[in-house]
Amino acid sequence: MAAYASFTTNPWLLLGLMAVAGLVVSARRSDQPWAGAFGLYLGVAVVIVVIRVLFRVLLGGVPGHVLVNLPTVPLPSWVLGIRLLGPVTREALLTGLYDGLRLATIIVCLGAVNALANPKRLLRSVPAALYEVGTALVVAVTVLPQLADSVRRVRAAQALRAGDSRRIGRLRRFLVPVLEDALERSLALAAGMDTRGYGRAGTLSARARRTTSTLMLVGLVGLAAGVYAVLDPTTPGWLAPLMLAGGLGAAVAGLRLAGRRVQRSVYRPDPWRWPELAVVATGVVVGMVGWWAGHHDVAVAYPDPAAAPEVSLLALAGVVLAAVPALAAPQPLLLGAAA
Repeated sequence: MAAYASFTTNPWLLLGLMAVAGLVVSARRSDQPWAGAFGLYLGVAVVIVVIRVLFRVLLGGVPGHVLVNLPTVPLPSWVLGIRLLGPVTREALLTGLYDGLRLATIIVCLGAVNALANPKRLLRSVPAALYEVGTALVVAVTVLPQLADSVRRVRAAQALRAGDSRRIGRLRRFLVPVLEDALERSLALAAGMDTRGYGRAGTLSARARRTTSTLMLVGLVGLAAGVYAVLDPTTPGWLAPLMLAGGLGAAVAGLRLAGRRVQRSVYRPDPWRWPELAVVATGVVVGMVGWWAGHHDVAVAYPDPAAAPEVSLLALAGVVLAAVPALAAPQPLLLGAAA
């Protein structure tokens, strides 16, 4: 869905993608601590749209139907034609609104990921080459939930005792126990993981380490350049798949070489059944529909601010298809129901 949003500035499609993301989150959100992050991302999305529109008002420069005629602030000639304020046109506001909606939709899609995905299960499935990094991330992603729980327990404890009534005094009495408790629980988690063998690595020669590092670096650069080539419509058509294929091949080779030095067993691996396959297939198809619309249906994907935006049947079908995970994905296991 985020890839789809990156290929269009059509407000109807972008609003539809945000609505579908909210539908999927509301249908498949658990009661874990990270599940409440979606509202924060919605707030960030609104702020992004407002800032984008305000920048259009501040800089101006888009000709069209004038709505408000603000005084122009003179700037020196070396600013290369940039002006402050001036006439505010309808086209300028709509251009800022469309651009802001595109970035806001991408942020909302990422917020849906953070609200739905279990970070511990995700990090448990990382390749063996990234096992040490995954071990550190497991500790890192648990700090925020532990911090929230520490705030609740410290606040309840301080409510039972008297103390300094000044604002600064209350803040000092509150922050120190919270940070200390969260740090102690994170260290206890790290110690428990260390005693169970997490992060243990085997021996690897210096030549193999250099080869692995080179392959990983080449793969990273190739994937970054390939993704940029796919998103940039001015790139030659043959360059994007070539860079993506080369980067992916180098990354896979590097991961396989690096994975040889990590020996681990998996307890209760997550099986892939039809719901998982349906969700992944839906995401791939939605992204492909967005790519097709951005390259072959330009009038719909990038509407003219001077005219009303139109929606094609295929582009709308891609938005509707994104709602399949709300039905195909399994119901999350709630803590209250499990208890």
